[in-house]
Amino acid sequence: MTRPTLALVPGEPAGVGPELCVRAVQRVREDCDLVAYADPDTLRAAADALQLPLRLLDADARASAPGDLPLRAVANAVPSVFGQPDPRNARAVVDALLGAADACVAGACAGLVTGPTHKATINAGGIAYSGTTELLAEHAGRDVVMMLANDIVRVALATTHLPLREVADAITADGLARTLRIVDGALRASFGIAAPTIAVLGLNPHAGEAGHLGREEIEIIAPLLERLRAEGMRLLGPLPADTAFLPARLKDVDAVLAMYHDQGLPVLKYSGFERAVNLTLGLPYPRVAVDHGTALDLAGSGRADPSSLFAAIDACARLARR
Repeated sequence: MTRPTLALVPGEPAGVGPELCVRAVQRVREDCDLVAYADPDTLRAAADALQLPLRLLDADARASAPGDLPLRAVANAVPSVFGQPDPRNARAVVDALLGAADACVAGACAGLVTGPTHKATINAGGIAYSGTTELLAEHAGRDVVMMLANDIVRVALATTHLPLREVADAITADGLARTLRIVDGALRASFGIAAPTIAVLGLNPHAGEAGHLGREEIEIIAPLLERLRAEGMRLLGPLPADTAFLPARLKDVDAVLAMYHDQGLPVLKYSGFERAVNLTLGLPYPRVAVDHGTALDLAGSGRADPSSLFAAIDACARLARR
């Protein structure tokens, strides 16, 4: 596949997602075609606010000039207002994501790029929603892993959007084995790394300090890593999280597995937030998302940085071609 078609979903219509999509089509791409799943009026309003050209095309057309965007319309229930999420539009946000996912599963699109959603608004709209990663996993019937990446480091997560109180109970040998197999397989198949090395963090400070600060490393993590090493996987750890991200440690590491969301992601975002992207490993198609939120305070102002969306499209196109 030399020129894949990617589904593009802006996310929350009151946030910066629509205007970032408008910015993304201000040049004609040579590496992929884009088709948006979104509300047309919201995209037009974003283009007007930015004073940028936008020509919405039939979904099966191909962009030929800056501002061209093929579209499969998913209408909002009510007009969107910059910075003011409306729960009545929650169904349209989710339907756009699921419609794009359907297209990827059917082979009509080769990958999915998603903008930021607003979890509280979707739940307020009567739809149980913990995140797009979880939504797409349920839709595909697959176990998945969330991995965020920039030019410096890739960080996968053993648990995602959980209260901190629940994290320790969620760390199990079976769950870690599933996660590490998905990460290892994706690094080989999607990233072309023949023998990937994964650094696995401990759960507790100092990786448990030989059991004095917690026993999860001794009883769960270390035995599981030994078992997977015997199967041929290259795994380091369990490592203390406070030193695992030193440049000398990362030099020969292809990915880091963090035990919970805020253990690994602050380091990744500090090291290169603008170019960071969010990947869902384990789906039957590549999905890449921006690594930022809806930025409601910036919506419609033209001040939102499009770098993460540009990086997400670049990454998804590379993965789809592979």
